[in-house]
Amino acid sequence: MAHGFLLMILLFTSIISPNIHACNQNDHSSLLSFNLTLYSPPLNWNSVNCCSWEGITCNPEGRVINLLLPSERLDGVIFTSSSSLANLTHLTHLNLSSNSLHGSLKNKLFESLNSLKILDLSYNLLSGELPLSLTSGNIRTLDLSSNHFHGPIPSSFFMHAWNLTSFNVNNNSFSRYIPSSICLHSNPLIKVLDFSSNQFSGNIYLGFGRCSELQIFHAGHNNLSGLLPEDIYNAIKLEEVAIPLNSLYGGISDKIVNLTNLAILDLSFNQLCAVLPLRLGKLSRLKIVMLNFNDLQGPLPQSLMNCTNLVELRLGQNNLEGNIAKLNFSKRVELTKLDLDMENVTGAMKMLMHCKSLRALILSYSFKGEGMPSDDDMVNFQKNFCRVPALVHEPVAAQADHYELELPLYTVAHSLPRRLSNFHPMIDLSINNITGNIPPEIGQLQLLQVLRLDENNFSGNIPDQMSNLKNLEYLDLSTNHLSGKIPSSLASLNFLKGIDISYNNLEGPIPTSTQLQSFEASAFEGNPKLCGAPLPNEFRMDAHGRNNRDDEDDGHRLPWFYISAVFGFIFGFWGVFGSLIVKKTWRYAYFQFTNNVQDRLHVMLAVRMNRMKRWLS
Repeated sequence: MAHGFLLMILLFTSIISPNIHACNQNDHSSLLSFNLTLYSPPLNWNSVNCCSWEGITCNPEGRVINLLLPSERLDGVIFTSSSSLANLTHLTHLNLSSNSLHGSLKNKLFESLNSLKILDLSYNLLSGELPLSLTSGNIRTLDLSSNHFHGPIPSSFFMHAWNLTSFNVNNNSFSRYIPSSICLHSNPLIKVLDFSSNQFSGNIYLGFGRCSELQIFHAGHNNLSGLLPEDIYNAIKLEEVAIPLNSLYGGISDKIVNLTNLAILDLSFNQLCAVLPLRLGKLSRLKIVMLNFNDLQGPLPQSLMNCTNLVELRLGQNNLEGNIAKLNFSKRVELTKLDLDMENVTGAMKMLMHCKSLRALILSYSFKGEGMPSDDDMVNFQKNFCRVPALVHEPVAAQADHYELELPLYTVAHSLPRRLSNFHPMIDLSINNITGNIPPEIGQLQLLQVLRLDENNFSGNIPDQMSNLKNLEYLDLSTNHLSGKIPSSLASLNFLKGIDISYNNLEGPIPTSTQLQSFEASAFEGNPKLCGAPLPNEFRMDAHGRNNRDDEDDGHRLPWFYISAVFGFIFGFWGVFGSLIVKKTWRYAYFQFTNNVQDRLHVMLAVRMNRMKRWLS
């Protein structure tokens, strides 16, 4: 009976604390040593059993297998040649991301931790070069992103990484070439490679095509040049290829149609100059195509209209030919963001009416020298455009804060104000040579957060209605021909975090407010007649209520006050007496009126005097 009761107690204990095991003494000592190496406040590891400590998981034998301490404000040099972590030989998961750890990685760490499968050291202050070899043959995920590592990645680093599936070194300072040897040494299990935001240079060498399981390849924001490696089209399981902000040239091979799983293609901001593959539309899983800011030639492939999963298409700033306005996106294409070079607003409106799910249309660098169309030209477009579902229906809750609107200003101001109550839009029409005034109806978009109209030919005043944009966070009206004063009502824009109205023809004092005076003087420069803080030519009022600029060169100015007084006296005097001289009947009437007034005053005065005498007697 007693044995049965004891068995029940043991069973109950194992149920309520399934992960609490007796801690191995060596692991216990190693963890305490690790804790002592930290410069930050030590971890609260005080109990006897280390398996119950925060971030620690043990196996049934009491050996530490997980050390997970992300975002714990850890600070210190922990990867030394005598690092106590090297003694945790059963460790499979080590996550120390988002801390302030510094120092370099040592070979000994990987030599001892041969059971390690996941190592996440991202978002720290680690530096130095990588060790010659990643000797842990069981490691699957290695994340060293957002640190300060530098130098080349040794080709031998992957020699023993037979099970590596994800390698991320994004946002460091690695240099020389991207190691394509990773697909030679590690077996084809590699699925994710992220080399973006480093200092890699030169060509992308052959070899990545051997990574038959490769799904994600990112290498953007480097100094890469040359052609796309031909064998990359052999990695037929690729889903994302993103190599923007480099100096790649040449073109995209027709072999890209082999990548039937491709969903994201981002080669923007390069020097690609060939013709787009006409069969690009065969990649039916394409969701995002970003090829803007290149030098692509020839026609836009009409086959793109068959990409029924396409949600974002950016082809602006190229030399593509053909009438883009005739593109007929079918109802099956849920395109939400479009970036094209458009020659005129009318063509843009025709495009919009075909994009029934469009949420963002980027038209920077378009409308060359063209003003906004007249009301008569836009009647039909307003009628149809207001029926676009994405601009009328309420947004999906999960995406409610991610809507953008980068539409022609006329359309936004005149057609959509009452239909955007659930949106948090951005209007960007910068660098377009658009002429005319800023329509005051823009003030009806009360949820507008960003308004960019810079580098155009807008003229006239800044509309006072702009003060209705109570949620505006950034306003850029720079490099236009705006004139007049800055509306004093703009001082009420409390959420404004940035403003740029430089290089216009604005004049007068900058409205006084805590908000406007907090910006740099550069936000207002290039307006010679503008004054007041934060500009150095401050606007001050003297004792007579005049500004200091009015007192400049007083000795060279005419005494306008005295001149106006003389003219006022002359016109007042002759306005009355001149008419009496010219018109005889007016003269008689005037003197008769004055005589009557004189007689009445005499009688009133005599009556008052008699009453006072009686009262005194």
